[in-house]
Amino acid sequence: MSRPELIGATPKFGAVLEQVQTVAAADCTVLIHGETGTGKELIARAIHEASARRHHCFVAINCSAIPAALLESEMFGYERGAFTGAVTPRIGRFQAADRGTLFLDEIGDLPIELQPKLLRAIQEQEFERLGSSHTTRVDARIVAATNQHLEDMAAVGRFRMDLYYRLNVFPIRVPPLRERRDDIPVLVQHFVHAYASRHGKSITSVPDGVMMALVRHDWPGNIRELQNFIERSVIMTSGAELGAPVAELADRRLSIPASTLADAERAHIISTLHETNWVVGGRDGAAVRLGVLRTTLIAKMRKLGISRDTATRWSRDLGSRDHSLAS
Repeated sequence: MSRPELIGATPKFGAVLEQVQTVAAADCTVLIHGETGTGKELIARAIHEASARRHHCFVAINCSAIPAALLESEMFGYERGAFTGAVTPRIGRFQAADRGTLFLDEIGDLPIELQPKLLRAIQEQEFERLGSSHTTRVDARIVAATNQHLEDMAAVGRFRMDLYYRLNVFPIRVPPLRERRDDIPVLVQHFVHAYASRHGKSITSVPDGVMMALVRHDWPGNIRELQNFIERSVIMTSGAELGAPVAELADRRLSIPASTLADAERAHIISTLHETNWVVGGRDGAAVRLGVLRTTLIAKMRKLGISRDTATRWSRDLGSRDHSLAS
C-alpha cells in the first residue's frame, strides 16, 4: 500500500489490504464496516489513492458530527436566499468531490429524511442544491463507513434498505485490534518513533514486560486508543526506555458489577469517559467511541447523574454495596 499508516502483517489485515487494491480500480461504491478507532478513514483514503481518481479531491463528511438541520446544505450546498443567512451560494461536499471521492463517515447517523436524496444522488449522480430547481451533475465515487449494523437498522426502519443495498456493493470489514494482536508490536514501535520525534524525546526501546501488557490488552478503542496511550507514555518518559503506565490497562479490565440496566449503562459510559480522559466530543471523544451524538451523550450523562466528581463516588458505593450483598 502507498499509505505508511496502514501497518500490519497479520492475515486478517492483509486480506483488507488486498480488498483495497482490488476495489480501488473498480470505481464502485464501497461500505467499510468496523468498530470505532479501527482506521476506517485511512482505508477509505487508501482506496482513493490507489484509484484513477487520486489526482482529484478526497472529501470527507462525518454524518454524526454535523447537526441534522445543517447536514443537507453541507452535503449538497445551497443557493443565495435558500434560508436565513445564506447570503452567497455555496457548493456542498458532493460537488467538491467531483471526479474524486466522497467519504461518508458514520453513515448510520444520516437522518432518515435525507436518505432518499442521497440515494438519488448516488444512483443518478445528480442533485439539487437547497433553494434551487436546477440539477447539478457530478462524478463522485462514494465510500461510506459505519460502526453500526445497517442491515439491522434497516429491518426496524431506522435506515433505508434500498440505500443500504446501494452502499453495500463492495463491503470491507476492518478487524478490531484484538483480532490482530500480532500487529501490536509493530504499531507500538511506529507510534513510539513518531511521537518521540514530535516531542523531542530519544526513546530507543520498549521493555518486554510493557510490550507484553500492550499485546494482551483488548483495546476497546482500537488503534486510536493505542495511539493516544503511546503518545501519553512518550510524554511521561524521561529516559531511553519507554515508561508506559501499563497498570492502568489492568485497572480498565476490572468491571464494576451492576444490578440494574441503568447501572450497566452508567458503568459503560464512565469506563469510556475514563479512556478519553473525560473528553466528550471531537474525533477522539467518548461520544464517537460510543457511537452517539455528543448532545445525546451529554443528555444521557445528565439523566444518569454522571460527572467527573460523582463517577468515583458512584463506583466506590456500588462496589461496597455488592461486597456487602456477597458477605
